[in-house]
Amino acid sequence: MYYKGNSPTNFYFCQMASTAFLAVLNWVDTLLNNKQLSFESKLEQLCEKLQKEVGHYDWVGFYFAQAETQTLHLKAFAGIPTEHHTIPFGKGICGQVALSNQLLNVPQVQEADNYIACSLEVQSELVVPLIVNGQNVGQIDIDSHTPNAFDAQDEAFLLSLCQKIALHYSPI
Repeated sequence: MYYKGNSPTNFYFCQMASTAFLAVLNWVDTLLNNKQLSFESKLEQLCEKLQKEVGHYDWVGFYFAQAETQTLHLKAFAGIPTEHHTIPFGKGICGQVALSNQLLNVPQVQEADNYIACSLEVQSELVVPLIVNGQNVGQIDIDSHTPNAFDAQDEAFLLSLCQKIALHYSPI
């Protein structure tokens, strides 16, 4: 799925976005335009900000694809460290998004086929692809310790966030 700047998703998001999400998006614009930071440093700061500012975002990470090996690689995260630094395409929620190019909102991870348990505390997961020039180059992965934690507002927020990141994407 490829979203452009004036998509219905953005309109929908503007209609229902919380003040907190809008504040984070404004902060992201400033962060991404900071020429003194590397792309990876920007992602690390973004992970920390999201985990701190959004109460139900207990773990936030960015995985990036290596098409030639059909694997995802963790490049930035905030939360409890994970042993899943490399994930094959198709394995787990993240691996499924790498193949489908569609966001995936899993309200109860224990009920999901093909789920990779990162922590026994994780109850729900939301993964949104990062699309650059029509290609899925990576994804943002959000875990929550709350069942059914994510709604349409989270989805729209993260889609908008990924659109902003795509404009500044630099392979890492």
